[in-house]
Amino acid sequence: MAFDFLVPVKDKVLAFSEFLPAQALGKNIHKHTKQDGLPVFANASVAIVGVLESRNAFEKKPEKMDVDSIRIQLYRLMMGNWNSTILDLGDIEEGETVEDTYFVVKEVVAGLLEENIIPIIIGATQDITFATYRAFDKIVDMINMVSIDSRFDFGEDDELISSHSYMSNIITAKPNNLFNFSNIGYQSYFNAQEEIDLMERLFFDAYRLGEIAADISLAEPVLRNAHLVSLDVRAIRASEMGLTANFSPNGFTGREICALARYAGISDKVSVFGIYEIENSSLSFQLVAQIIWYFIEGLSFRIVEKPTTKSEDFTKFTVPTDTDELIFFKSHITERWWVEVPSILPEHTKTNSIALLPCTEQDYLDACNQQIPERWLKAYKKSLG
Repeated sequence: MAFDFLVPVKDKVLAFSEFLPAQALGKNIHKHTKQDGLPVFANASVAIVGVLESRNAFEKKPEKMDVDSIRIQLYRLMMGNWNSTILDLGDIEEGETVEDTYFVVKEVVAGLLEENIIPIIIGATQDITFATYRAFDKIVDMINMVSIDSRFDFGEDDELISSHSYMSNIITAKPNNLFNFSNIGYQSYFNAQEEIDLMERLFFDAYRLGEIAADISLAEPVLRNAHLVSLDVRAIRASEMGLTANFSPNGFTGREICALARYAGISDKVSVFGIYEIENSSLSFQLVAQIIWYFIEGLSFRIVEKPTTKSEDFTKFTVPTDTDELIFFKSHITERWWVEVPSILPEHTKTNSIALLPCTEQDYLDACNQQIPERWLKAYKKSLG
């Protein structure tokens, strides 16, 4: 059983949590301990798992990720007004080979998904995303993945998998379960033009850092449609992380990255949330803990919504354009928007079946002005094959 490979939370972290006030997270998280073993999974919402594998790092790591310091910063934060039951399952240490670690990560994540528990992965390197993607193999036919990253991480065709090339494996490895990939926060000078062209050719979505920083709400529909979210903390400004090596002076602020984590938590599809490329610094530990806090905060506000004309909770808007008639829905509860597009997802077996794509109010206003929203165009082109 893959859960047997999980190493309990360290005694020093447990000792620290003993002295916390009753309202602190550390007093309310159900922990995997040497003494008591794994916590009960029943009714749990999220499970924190550290992954210490770093052998496929693109830039070799000078020291091991200090996941215990991240836990200490997380445990000292106060509980929100949540009804989430939170587990801390401890860590997956390096296996004999990197592939062994990937296998254990895949099995642990798949086991949690089957229990309807959302894994929050705290990982040393982002290639671990590949193992979390493979965990969906027997659970969901096709998944949407969102990477919050300054780079697309495609790498060279013949390059071994690394934290800078794991996306190539996700796109090419069989079985291919990737329906859509979106990047939030890329910085053009870190990405070859060929990679930008490849994103276009595959009808994947990419949002530049400046675009999202100017209006953070643009990311909400993208994250609403995601099953798997992978956050490379190098997408965050070096000054916010208290680090210089391998981090850029440009990137998301702490406030922006926490807003993105909250959007990911609110999404009723997001089933795995991973935070990767963490390096050791006091600011880094604090910010990663706050990112996790905001994800769980978002989770407590989840509302499952399925727009339909039969429900009084939605208004349907029909917008005639020069090319197509676009159908939009707006929720009266959350004020979120969707637009209908033809679907090629396997669950839609009827020809010309319809899928609902999360969108923004601006997409609706653009359509009213005869500007077809780009997210609709990409989804439509994809449906044509």
